Amino acid sequence: MGPTDGNLAKETLMDTCIYFIKKSRVTVWGLTPSQRVKKVLGDSVHYIENLDELPGNARVVIFRGDFLFEDRLVKAFLNMADTFLYVKRFGKKTFVAANVSAKDAREAVRILEGKENRLFLDRFKVHSPKTISSGFHKHLRKFEPPFVLPVSKRKKRELEDKLFDWSYKGVTDLVTKWWWPRPAKEVVRACVKLGIRPNHVTSVGMVLVIIAAYLFYQGYLGLGLLAAWLMTFLDTVDGKLARVTVTSSRFGHYFDHIIDLVHPPFWYLLWGLGIENSGQYLLDYPSVPIYYAIFIGYIVGRLAEGFFQWFIEGFGIFCWKPIDSVFRLITARRNPCLIILMISYLMGRPDYGLVAVAFWTVLTSAFLTVRLLMAFFAKLRGKKIVSWLSETERHGPRDGLLHRWFVKK
Repeated sequence: MGPTDGNLAKETLMDTCIYFIKKSRVTVWGLTPSQRVKKVLGDSVHYIENLDELPGNARVVIFRGDFLFEDRLVKAFLNMADTFLYVKRFGKKTFVAANVSAKDAREAVRILEGKENRLFLDRFKVHSPKTISSGFHKHLRKFEPPFVLPVSKRKKRELEDKLFDWSYKGVTDLVTKWWWPRPAKEVVRACVKLGIRPNHVTSVGMVLVIIAAYLFYQGYLGLGLLAAWLMTFLDTVDGKLARVTVTSSRFGHYFDHIIDLVHPPFWYLLWGLGIENSGQYLLDYPSVPIYYAIFIGYIVGRLAEGFFQWFIEGFGIFCWKPIDSVFRLITARRNPCLIILMISYLMGRPDYGLVAVAFWTVLTSAFLTVRLLMAFFAKLRGKKIVSWLSETERHGPRDGLLHRWFVKK
């Protein structure tokens, strides 16, 4: 099975050319299928407009430009020499991509155009999307089989919906998973039409982080919550916008993740200070131990997540077992903690919210630490640590609540 993530093999790309046939002008999230492939692969390969430009010793990867290819497939297929990719349409095989040598390029084009040559195909490996790329997506923390879909004006909206759903993380908090998808999709659609880029959205989010922090500190807790919730919504929008338009960048990735990583405990601290400074609410317990509990608990939890991914296995701890994925829905990250603070504010006792956030942060971190130790000792005993989502690929999706929540068939 070919690689699905990470950098493409440099030795494979040096003499690789990309050629498109049957180009479609229909755009999906602002990109034609061929434009999307180009953005996924970047400048590490050569693009040719005519097979006469093809060097004699080169390899050529030919894509049908009237099909939408999932990003993992594009990257994986580049490393699969002497291979044809097909999809089933109307019960028959339709060949949509080929990775061949220069001397076989013209006959490969004929195959992709529907002129079947069985003797020629017998010399090559023939794969479907599912046999090329794994359904378990580590980065997006979900199981979803790779796809190749025909593009047409009639199906434009359907394709955009499919690509947006694909861009969404499977294992995440309950707010991101169930509250934000529909409004986020419409905002992403507006951003694409207006030419707004992911980093623009992230920058607005950073401003809202500061505004929410200031409002919390001044004791304007209700307004601070509004700013905070808007920031969390935009945090969903920028990632989806980046993925559907293939405009991710190293700077944008770190910019977004550093903001997400740093600000939550400071919000809780400033929430508490706002309660103390404003004099509007009671705070009838020592606050300093609460702040220590929040910061230490938050750091320990994040370290547990990081150690699992860095030293135990390459996927996130929340993808290990079903209990971990379910726990991620309510783990003491920003969104579940904001729910706690909002409820306490509506009750008129925001100080209770601060205590609850501290308690839940410590409890969450204790759970993650136990899970990390369990994985560590299991690995010491020689047990292979695998995600239950990757196991789904072998055994097939099952009916049940967990699979409805985390598995796309």
